[in-house]
Amino acid sequence: MSVYLNSRFAGFESYVPGEQPQDRKYIKLNTNESPFPPSQVVIDAAARAAGELNLYSDPECVQLRKAASQVFGVPAEWILPVNGSDEILDFAFMAFCGKDAPIAYPEISYGFYPVLSGLHGIPAIEVPLKDDFSIDYMDYVELHQNIVIANPNAPTGLVLTRDQVEEIVRSNPDNVVIIDEAYVEFGGESSIGLVEKYPNLLVTRTFSKSHSLAGARLGFGIAQSTLIADLNMIKYSTNPYNVNRMTAAAGTAALGENDYYLTNCGIIAANREYTAGGLRDMGFFVTDSKSNFLFARSDKIPGVRLYEALRERGILVRHFSKKAIEDFVRISVGTREQMDQLLQAVSQILSS
Repeated sequence: MSVYLNSRFAGFESYVPGEQPQDRKYIKLNTNESPFPPSQVVIDAAARAAGELNLYSDPECVQLRKAASQVFGVPAEWILPVNGSDEILDFAFMAFCGKDAPIAYPEISYGFYPVLSGLHGIPAIEVPLKDDFSIDYMDYVELHQNIVIANPNAPTGLVLTRDQVEEIVRSNPDNVVIIDEAYVEFGGESSIGLVEKYPNLLVTRTFSKSHSLAGARLGFGIAQSTLIADLNMIKYSTNPYNVNRMTAAAGTAALGENDYYLTNCGIIAANREYTAGGLRDMGFFVTDSKSNFLFARSDKIPGVRLYEALRERGILVRHFSKKAIEDFVRISVGTREQMDQLLQAVSQILSS
């Protein structure tokens, strides 16, 4: 760190993304990307948009919002496209939280929540999970704080029902509740249908996982117009052209090809269950994930050693050093062939 860095960032820990090594070709099961490429229609749309990269993108994302409105079933003015769902989370933390407005979230969840809290000087209320790693929704009922919950949660993959989410939102009318649906297409129950009923609900989505656009960086915030206006104020004060031309074109085309992507999500969910069964047959504890990843632990090998042993065999998974989950690895779900290679490697590691 330089001597010029603001002193309030002394000791600050930034988010650590999943590794993207360049030294060899790996089976990448560490960053929850889709194993399927975008459809050809999406690729062609992005290529056409590349011909106008000398011009700024549409800051209003009019065509993209129209297409999203049809898929999400809400008015276009209730949708804010962003540069990955991390950006809408950042906007929301800035808009609705502060020194006197804390944010509550599960103690074990998406690592960006504590990073954003620290970055913006927001007091954080970290709510412990239950012993089975699930979220007890009653911990958030009448909490009377701003709340963000990933549903399905990460890295556990466990879900809340829509009725449970509604009870959280209904019982905290004076605070914003953010439901982060990064993985909902793989088996969760969306809360978008609740937005019309509750002006304090913000639902976030990403196309990185479900729609094969991790490299394009596209997400959405979905809320009533009043919350969207607040978020737009932050957007136009920080990054008005936040969605580039190629991403907007790719996202619009992907929304038109939604059935293709939902079919792929179904294949991933089936591969998830297949792999979970294989791991359980080898004695692993595996949470009942409804996301595009598995969260697994073996009594036969520490989590960090399993991660290292798989990496040596050319397979990347994610290991977290946090004490409560250090025995686990998070495994992104890929193709059936990739899952078979993973299971074979794990069997060899355990037998050795």
